[in-house]
Amino acid sequence: MPPKKAPPATELLGAHVSTAGGPQTAWQRGVDIGATAIQIFTKTPNQWREPVITDEIEAAFKEERAKSGIRGVVSHDSYLINLAAPDDTNRRRSIDSFVQELTRCTRLGVEYIVSHPGNHLSDPDQGLTRNAASYAECLEKVPGPVMVLLEGTAGTGTALGRSFEELAELRNRMPAKVRERVGYCLDTCHLYSAGYDIVNDFDGVFEKFDKLCGLERLRCLHLNDSKNPFDSHKDRHELIAEGSLGAEPFKRIMTDKRFVGIIKVLETPKGDGDDQTSNDLKMLKRLRGYRDK
Repeated sequence: MPPKKAPPATELLGAHVSTAGGPQTAWQRGVDIGATAIQIFTKTPNQWREPVITDEIEAAFKEERAKSGIRGVVSHDSYLINLAAPDDTNRRRSIDSFVQELTRCTRLGVEYIVSHPGNHLSDPDQGLTRNAASYAECLEKVPGPVMVLLEGTAGTGTALGRSFEELAELRNRMPAKVRERVGYCLDTCHLYSAGYDIVNDFDGVFEKFDKLCGLERLRCLHLNDSKNPFDSHKDRHELIAEGSLGAEPFKRIMTDKRFVGIIKVLETPKGDGDDQTSNDLKMLKRLRGYRDK
């Protein structure tokens, strides 16, 4: 059952929830775990098929949002999109898909899209240039309030965004007219796997991020422990305080005033089979316990 105690009015905490049955169904799933913020997919993330948001779906989504009382929502883009692809056909398909994602989020009133920077597949600098140009084209095609949040990666393979320097450079290469619609999302598992020691140097890591990227542009945190050790460059999530990060980084995030207004969502393993709530309920209770002690 969700917590009976009302969360603070400033809390934006929850998990990635399913949209099976339509995006409007996500709100009740958020309510079921006691979330004050959720993350969703607006489409099946491993397929190119692009669903259209009808007037009826838009109305139902906004009605269910109002009923839920949930304060924040972010979308996560498709796993297939590679806006840095050197192959023009793949990159054009990725641009078209990301434009559709921006369009769906604009209609639904979703504030942010979390997006993994692309895979350069060849040369990192050229990949950054292609990546920035692709994001800029998409944002120009879909004007409006929706922000793109570049997510730091674990540094696997040829993925861009493995360092704060790359994240900052990717944003800086975009034209000024779209740059203000670009912020950041950081994932605790990715940070640790990429070599940012938030266990032993929490303040140093975030001071570096602030200097290079700007804490004011951090709009979302993915709260995930890691199944792999420090600097592994592997992205495998574990339950909070049950992996290589332990409890301390999450205690700091939940009690640090710099992160109060930032959406925080779990992407930790769900339960077995059809159980989509028990682990999220347990993890959200654990995180709130860190804050409320």
